[in-house]
Amino acid sequence: MQICRNKQAMRECRSEWRSTVQPVALVPTMGALHDGHLTLVARARDWLNERGGGKLITSIFVNPTQFGPNEDLDKYPRDEENDLRLLRAAGCDAVFMPSAEDVYRPGSQTIVEATELSRMLIGRLRPGHFRGMTTVVTKLFNITDCDAATFGEKDYQQLTIVRQMTADLDIPVEIIPVPTVRETDGLAMSSRNRRLSAQDRAAAPVLNRALDRAQELVEAGANLNALRREIRKTLAAEPRGNVQSIDIRDAADLSRINSITRPVVILLAVRFGDVLLIDQRVARPLPTPQ
Repeated sequence: MQICRNKQAMRECRSEWRSTVQPVALVPTMGALHDGHLTLVARARDWLNERGGGKLITSIFVNPTQFGPNEDLDKYPRDEENDLRLLRAAGCDAVFMPSAEDVYRPGSQTIVEATELSRMLIGRLRPGHFRGMTTVVTKLFNITDCDAATFGEKDYQQLTIVRQMTADLDIPVEIIPVPTVRETDGLAMSSRNRRLSAQDRAAAPVLNRALDRAQELVEAGANLNALRREIRKTLAAEPRGNVQSIDIRDAADLSRINSITRPVVILLAVRFGDVLLIDQRVARPLPTPQ
């Protein structure tokens, strides 16, 4: 496994591979890897195997431009030694681990932003977050010259934005969605879970319980108002959680809906202490009997 700590090293590595005309898959991460990340890696490897083989890159970069001034950039967990151990065991071919100074040259002015999708939902809670994400993802695509990249469905808005961005800018990278990976108690795996207190960690699975209940109601034909009330009621049963947002949107493009006639995505953002957790569930109304 090659470790590339700057753009030049990554491009030299990629140049060596280019002569073999093999596809390259990228798994973008911010490190502090867990089984959710390793599922992304495994799916990327499956994608390559389906095409007869290829090379797999995982990037580890805690991107400062997607953190706001009062957010947890300095507290974001970092564990380079363990990350590299896990990626070697997973059969990764290269790891791209640049510094912020290497990724963003002095005087950088250019940004990439999906103007509407980036400013709704979590984008309202974290202004500038998705602009930073799309800018760095574009840079990662350019630096690694990848053919495909995996993104988890847990951050459903991020996945939707990346799909929009690649389509709008004609970026020839296939976006591979990967279902959310959960702990045994239902909590969606996240590097931020490490920062939860013991009490908050015990409380956090309420997000999954609320989503389970929401899915049941959608399948039972509940209307939007009833669905929102029941989600809020389920979350309110856990007083340690501070609900930031409950949104129900069209699963295809995150547009607003007036009724549930096609697949919807339920998006939750709940704060436990100073840790913001997000989770989602795509729910489909059952077909009407003929």
